[in-house]
Amino acid sequence: MTGQDVDRPSHALAADLDRVLGDPGAGSGPFSFAETVAYEERDALPPGAVELLRSWGFARYLVPEAFGGGLRNLEQLFLLTRVLARRNLTVSVMFGSALLGVNPVWLWGDEEQRKRVAQGLLDGDLACFAVSEPDHGSDLGTNGTVAVPDGDGYLLTGEKWPVGNATRGRFVTVYANVEGIGSSLMLLDKTQLGQGSWEERPFVRTVGLRGHDLSGLSFRGTPVPGGCLLGRPGGGLAGILQVLQITRTAIGALSVGTMDSVLRIALRYARERVLYGEEIYRIPVIRRHLVGAHLDLLIAECTALPVTRALSVAPSRLSLWSSVVKYLVPTLGEEVVAEAGRVLGARSYLREEVASGVFQKLQRDHAIASIFEGTTHVNLHGIASQLPTVARIADRPARDGNTVLRDLFDDAREAPVWQPSGRALRLTNAAEDEITRGWEPAVARARLIAGRELPPAEAGALTKVLDRLSLLRGGFYARIAAGTLDATTAEAQDAAAEHCLYHAAASCLYTWLYSFEEERTAPAGTAWLVLVLQRLLSRLGQATEPDGELLGPVEELMLACLDGPEHFSLRAVRSACRPA
Repeated sequence: MTGQDVDRPSHALAADLDRVLGDPGAGSGPFSFAETVAYEERDALPPGAVELLRSWGFARYLVPEAFGGGLRNLEQLFLLTRVLARRNLTVSVMFGSALLGVNPVWLWGDEEQRKRVAQGLLDGDLACFAVSEPDHGSDLGTNGTVAVPDGDGYLLTGEKWPVGNATRGRFVTVYANVEGIGSSLMLLDKTQLGQGSWEERPFVRTVGLRGHDLSGLSFRGTPVPGGCLLGRPGGGLAGILQVLQITRTAIGALSVGTMDSVLRIALRYARERVLYGEEIYRIPVIRRHLVGAHLDLLIAECTALPVTRALSVAPSRLSLWSSVVKYLVPTLGEEVVAEAGRVLGARSYLREEVASGVFQKLQRDHAIASIFEGTTHVNLHGIASQLPTVARIADRPARDGNTVLRDLFDDAREAPVWQPSGRALRLTNAAEDEITRGWEPAVARARLIAGRELPPAEAGALTKVLDRLSLLRGGFYARIAAGTLDATTAEAQDAAAEHCLYHAAASCLYTWLYSFEEERTAPAGTAWLVLVLQRLLSRLGQATEPDGELLGPVEELMLACLDGPEHFSLRAVRSACRPA
């Protein structure tokens, strides 16, 4: 079976792509670290890399099944992107920019627009999302690009820069101020635009993602056909905020893929490098860096994957949850990269030797994850603006909360097929946050399980960490609910960041409850949960050392993944804990 089999479960499909792309540690091949680094030095992509992906059918997973493609849900695309990102973030971002450009078409396009764009992508075309402007950046309320009615169409004037895939992309979703209507989204097809009235700006030289098409477009009274509007006329700003909910969630795959690679590189180096008569992994501080990085990866996965499912299960929740993922997962990714760099020491600074010198590329490339689709500050502002409403009912169980949580966190289930609809996405959660509101019932259930199923020492460790988190969490939401929070302040940014940690803790707990029902009595089946919750406690300013008795089984699984077929992931933990 190949990547053309759309009925295969998402994990099996990702495993197939992983097999086709090959071992990145190999000496050659378009997705080997060696060739990636060699062509990075020339600001280029390795020859054959994009062609290999297209021949496998990667572009099919940018087009929803409803429109003739293979995309079943966002979880599927997240898993595929993680496989790609652990090898080459530049290629991942190229396809991610295309997804951002076409999502407005899937959400609001008419039948003809969807058919034309779907066929173009399946044939190998790319797309872009032309929103940013040189003088306005992320200030979406200011839109200097103007469309003036002209007969049955419009004359478009303005400049969009910087834009991913602006030069290579055929389809352009452009944000323009339409005279008499207001700021709107418009779909352009370069093959239908007259020559001479528009041009592509040169590529921008960047610190990372070298070889990526980050360029721009200039329009000078460019005639564009009528019928190009996407979504509600004048609703362009709202449309952008809705579209970004999808791609902000998907960006987590770039970080998780990067974490896998840098952890693998640093761990292998630590096992092979000998100093003072033994492998440096035996040095306590080195071991602490690596184990901590592995736990951060598990936290990131627990946080991101359920939100990818939310697009199909509860899309109205994404206004808040996507910003949590977009802030927290890249932040964890940056720290994992830093931990790996500390292990590599001087080797992290070299453009050769260890893993063909790819670490410096991964480090530079991943820096973009916290910047595009809304910077860290933009996402924290979005969280802070909703936080008072969420805090006021944080301990009030949500209606049908258990059903929603099982749909989000039960890894044994395939996520439902996504049916694209702009009407399903909202600009606020309206306090509907099952992940926040389900904490206390989940803790009560965990205590019962601990008392009935777990050894006393493990049950005690789990209960202790849950009690400490509950105490902190309760005080935090009570303070937010009782006070006033100005989302523009630094205090609000700090509060939003703290909320993300409680969201992550709840996500880890739900993952254990719903995906480890058969595995939690195994040596690592509950140990991983205690360890990640202890790590989150440390991030909340509560100095907490990982439980030494529980660390061994999880550490063994991490080491087993180094040369095995599995990624560093909870799936690997679950597989190892599954009863024979």
